[in-house]
Amino acid sequence: MLLYIRRKTAPCHCLAGSMVCRVRFRINVIMAKRKTTKDAVKILHGRYIKGKAKRLESLKKEHEALDIAVQIYTIRKEAGLSQKQLANLVGTTQSVISRLEDADYSGHSLQMLNRIASVLHYKVEVRLIPDKPAYTFG
Repeated sequence: MLLYIRRKTAPCHCLAGSMVCRVRFRINVIMAKRKTTKDAVKILHGRYIKGKAKRLESLKKEHEALDIAVQIYTIRKEAGLSQKQLANLVGTTQSVISRLEDADYSGHSLQMLNRIASVLHYKVEVRLIPDKPAYTFG
């Protein structure tokens, strides 16, 4: 919040004529308007996530699960396959493919991801990234 102070002088209307009365100070405080947003994601993030480490970590995990689900869905759609058709190619059931494409599912196995990737002519890449870049052992 920014504050601007403006000083105005005006002649005194009293008959005493003192120095204090001759000049009246009027201070107007004008508060700068806060920038508001109508973006629901920004509002909710500021209200529930910002500054809360545990919630931020949980959000990151959910993004990772969503990313896997979206990738499976996208490459299946690009191949022009239904869930049942992909399941037949992989050797599993349609419900397994449906679960893998669900963002709330967290039981992805590397073996199943490799099977799906090989059928769709993709490769699975696993990267291990340090949690804290400056962390050193011992």
